[in-house]
Amino acid sequence: MESLREKYVENTRRTLLETAMRLFSERGYADVPAEELVRTAGLTRGALYHHFDGKRGLFEAVFEDIERKAADRIRTAIGSAPDPFERVDRGVAEFLDVCADPVYRHIVLLQGPIALGWQRWRELDQHHLGGLVRDAVRALLDAALIKPHPAEMLTRAFYGALTELSLTITESPTPARARLQAAHLVQDLLGGLVLNPDSDPDAARPTT
Repeated sequence: MESLREKYVENTRRTLLETAMRLFSERGYADVPAEELVRTAGLTRGALYHHFDGKRGLFEAVFEDIERKAADRIRTAIGSAPDPFERVDRGVAEFLDVCADPVYRHIVLLQGPIALGWQRWRELDQHHLGGLVRDAVRALLDAALIKPHPAEMLTRAFYGALTELSLTITESPTPARARLQAAHLVQDLLGGLVLNPDSDPDAARPTT
């Protein structure tokens, strides 16, 4: 059975995470002092540093919590669809919906690169979402549905495109319109890789 101390530790961490998520969503990482975080949570500064090594560590934990939930949403949306193209369509649609979520938008897309630095932001984002892109590319290649470019290059190309599109939607004055345009663009990009059923896959393989 879970000890009282373990419950206390978990409750403390959860309180800090939930408080930080709310404050960072409402204002922003730079505008929320560590002192305000712990005061609002009803905890001490020592608790913040003990569990998260400071405000930046707490922000990273909030960021990862949101990214994990986003990845779970996408996996659920993909479900058990047997067709690789349908899985891609479902996954992209859910990803773009995730990007429209205010909390995801403010913390992951707007504040993440600033608070964590571009390199760390990209590393964490790839950790949680990159595998979904890699799996989708691998399924399309294994089924010989798209031109056989190197899997790693295709994964990076689509991950990069989705990343930039998510940021573009965030920066757009009309996010809903930008989200629709992004969905159409992804379909066109993927369509350019689709193999004609009558074509020879080896004929489309790069020679270098």
